[in-house]
Amino acid sequence: MSNGPIGVFDSGYGGLTVLKEITARLPRYDYIYLGDNARAPYGPRSFETVYQYTLQCVKWFFKQGCPLVVLACNTASAKALRTIQQNDLPLIDPEKRVLGVIRPTTEIIGNFSKNKQVGILGTQGTVLSNSYPIEIEKFFPGVRVYQQACPMWVPLIENNEHHSPGADYFISKNIHELLAQSPGIDTILLACTHYPLLLDKLKQYVPEGTTILSQGEIVARSLADYLQRHNELEKNCTRNGQVNFFTTDSTSDFNKQGAIFFGKPVKSFHLEL
Repeated sequence: MSNGPIGVFDSGYGGLTVLKEITARLPRYDYIYLGDNARAPYGPRSFETVYQYTLQCVKWFFKQGCPLVVLACNTASAKALRTIQQNDLPLIDPEKRVLGVIRPTTEIIGNFSKNKQVGILGTQGTVLSNSYPIEIEKFFPGVRVYQQACPMWVPLIENNEHHSPGADYFISKNIHELLAQSPGIDTILLACTHYPLLLDKLKQYVPEGTTILSQGEIVARSLADYLQRHNELEKNCTRNGQVNFFTTDSTSDFNKQGAIFFGKPVKSFHLEL
């Protein structure tokens, strides 16, 4: 196996909220981030299209020497991860690994809910995949899961309109639709890596005492544990503390928007897939 950086992938900017937490927890490793902004958003696309796009990007990471790729994208994790793990990795390189954001979250989410009622806010693609109810059932069979698609949230964020009064309308509407399914929901998962940017607004529309979970810290903690348990993989992750950013769209747009998600300046390179 070749030595190289850890790859972090998203259809756009949202995965930068995950990378931010990963680099904070594991700063010594090298990372490559790829945002497939030219083809974003993935949420409304078919399972086959998301799978093909994600596989193409995963292969690119492997060509850069990455021994491990994290799909920091709920839609890609829901629609493509399992097929890539089961069908493609054995043919490409059985020693490499591709991980997602759904499993680390579903392993612990039931611990946060006193009422055993969890709400999921995600893209249409993530909700339609039913991945969260299926995975949560495996770890917490007694937890009831309620889902709500929020199709306008990603466009609002990526067009820098998430602080506008117009954003409040869609946020309150979708929160109300989720809570209308059950007033007992006491834990809400932001099942899209864009959504942490809406956290302050979300808190205004949920009942007091409601736990709102973002995935960045959860995934970072899970990755640290994974590397500790898989020394044969960890030793192939290079350690120079470097982070490189790539986008399939405009680098100037990515640098401007990416800094909002990553929390610090971003300098990206253009990638033609």
